[in-house]
Amino acid sequence: MSGPKGARGRRFEGALDPIAAQVNASVAFDRRLLPHDVAGSIAHAEMLAAQGLITADDAKKIGEGLRRVEAQLSSGELTWDDALEDVHMNVEARLIDQIGEAGRRLHTARSRNDQVATDLRLYALASAEQLIHAIDEVRAALVVQARKHVDTLLPGYTHLQRAQPVRLAHHLLAYEAMLERDRGRLADAAHRADESPLGSGALAATTLPIDRERTARALGFSDVTHNSLDAVGDRDFAIELVAACALIQVHLSRLGEELVLWTSQEFGFAKIGEAYCSGSSLMPQKMNPDLAELVRGKAGRVVGAWVTLVTVVKGLPLAYNKDLQETQEPLYDAVETVSACLAIAKGMIASLQFDTARMRAAIDAGHLVATELADYLVTKGVPFREAHDIAGHLVRVASERGVELAALDLPTLQAAHPSFAADVSEWLDPARAVDRRDLTGGPARSRVLAELDRIERELGLGAEGDAG
Repeated sequence: MSGPKGARGRRFEGALDPIAAQVNASVAFDRRLLPHDVAGSIAHAEMLAAQGLITADDAKKIGEGLRRVEAQLSSGELTWDDALEDVHMNVEARLIDQIGEAGRRLHTARSRNDQVATDLRLYALASAEQLIHAIDEVRAALVVQARKHVDTLLPGYTHLQRAQPVRLAHHLLAYEAMLERDRGRLADAAHRADESPLGSGALAATTLPIDRERTARALGFSDVTHNSLDAVGDRDFAIELVAACALIQVHLSRLGEELVLWTSQEFGFAKIGEAYCSGSSLMPQKMNPDLAELVRGKAGRVVGAWVTLVTVVKGLPLAYNKDLQETQEPLYDAVETVSACLAIAKGMIASLQFDTARMRAAIDAGHLVATELADYLVTKGVPFREAHDIAGHLVRVASERGVELAALDLPTLQAAHPSFAADVSEWLDPARAVDRRDLTGGPARSRVLAELDRIERELGLGAEGDAG
């Protein structure tokens, strides 16, 4: 191989300690940057030619050679060499080996510092786009299930205690709302990553007459970075992307937790498809929601990746420090973990089968219409605090009699307060109770349908959730 053996060159006489070489090398994980590294190098070579710093013929050889090296490394025809430290030196060494002197001109007016910063920003942009698409697929799966269950009622919970009746569609769309915000955070992170550091050099740019704006346009960036020290010495764009990933995983974890609860025999509200469950090595009857549990469990992993990133960067002086290499693995792991969990969530949601009768029966136990009694009295002019106290008293009366609140007769209600009349029975119907909450963001049928229509329009879905 005629290319350079790493970045040490003739400045060093001795070899790197073997263990030090293992710690120093990053090619085992930064090989993920291969397509971005090649794209950046091709754009850089074409710019160098346009600026008269290399010949057009050399730029052509470099471009063709880079595409060939990328294909060979991707297919396994060429193997990665740890001695070359990283993806950048692996690509450059193979390029020089194949095209000779022209390949040695590629690194003109460039450092690995601005090269890796560019690669990582391209990776962040591509990852954000991919995750946004995956989020939209999970949102669509939630919409499909919600559309089927507009008229399904179940208890809403606070403190894991039955609280008030809601629509299953409204409950599912709560997760859609979380993911919609997550989508926005990814878009925000991508916006701030959308600047090209290429041309910042090691830290102080270059004396050569390069055209940074040209390479930025060629790579699809909207702008260039405006401080060379900051461009190579910070990874806040990666921190922000991983922070968005952490919140996505937290929301998926909450969904996983509810699926674990709902599929338990104690709740019995839902079943997850067998493709997302596993059995027991001992107990033949078991069908465990393992994937929901793993989605829940991986939240700590992604949050930990964010903590790793901010911890690495927090104490670094300007500009580049090798510590920044330690930001790569948590970045890749967070993106890949969240991507996999979004795919799993999409499948699990689509596979869900709900026991609507059991959900409806759960509403009829636990005095879930107590707030309705208080609200009824408010409409009769009773101050809410007094109405709340009266409703609480009636809950105690019903509990002592071993009946539900809705089973109390009118004389009992009137003994608690004379404002109760025959029309109170309408307030004790759970379906009517839900529909009285007819305001933006509420669970009334008309509001849930309007929200479904809005989300389907945004996602480009038909009434049944199909892309149209």
